[in-house]
Amino acid sequence: MMWSNFFIQEEERRRADTARRRARRTGPARERRGPIKLALLLAGMGTALAVLAVGTEFWVELGTKRGNGTSGVCEAAHLGLWRVCAKKLWLEDLPPNRETCGPAELPGEANCSYFRFFTSGENNRILQRTTKKELGVAAAVTATLALVITVLGCICVIMVLSKGAEFLLTHAAIFFSLSGVLLLVSLELFRRGVRELLARTGPGPAPWLGYEYSWSVACALAAAALLLLGGGSFLLLALPSRTWGMCCHQQPGDRGGGGAGAT
Repeated sequence: MMWSNFFIQEEERRRADTARRRARRTGPARERRGPIKLALLLAGMGTALAVLAVGTEFWVELGTKRGNGTSGVCEAAHLGLWRVCAKKLWLEDLPPNRETCGPAELPGEANCSYFRFFTSGENNRILQRTTKKELGVAAAVTATLALVITVLGCICVIMVLSKGAEFLLTHAAIFFSLSGVLLLVSLELFRRGVRELLARTGPGPAPWLGYEYSWSVACALAAAALLLLGGGSFLLLALPSRTWGMCCHQQPGDRGGGGAGAT
């Protein structure tokens, strides 16, 4: 009788080990897949907004005073991390209550170029002002690094959902949080570059310029917030994994046994 009980217990243990290995291969438990997918949705939205922000050139809009235009034309410009567009707009197209030339989305004669402010000399002049090359390069490199790290975070989450490698949740949390921080650093570097642009003038007199940050900056800020939120969510999902496993695999007889032991 004792040997039969021993063999039965061994068989049950082997079945339990097989079930656990199968669960690891098929991914996390069902009760955790929902929160993981929700956190991935937040991080995915942040990634999409980050790509949109980095790829567009409407980070800041520059414009001369409305009265500076000659022959019914005024000068404006808009730039991002990679591209700058100088435009000549018709005064009659400007909103009546606007003091500066713009907005830059208005139709006009445009002269756009890539990587213009990464160079030196006359090529980095924008509306008779010179850019600081170091800040422009640093902001672009930081934003690109943020996108690369975000892709690594997405790969980690896909591995968690498909292969059950739940230890990668911690890596995903680090990647998404770091990418959000790097986007904020890129925004700060770009802001300093704009301040330097307004303060630096060429050999001749430079016109007064007004500036305003545009929708690409709003996308970058929203992307950083979503990535940080997604990284924090993955961190919460990674930290209590053992506790969740104990609660989910607790047998119904455990409570009774605990109560009997207490008495």
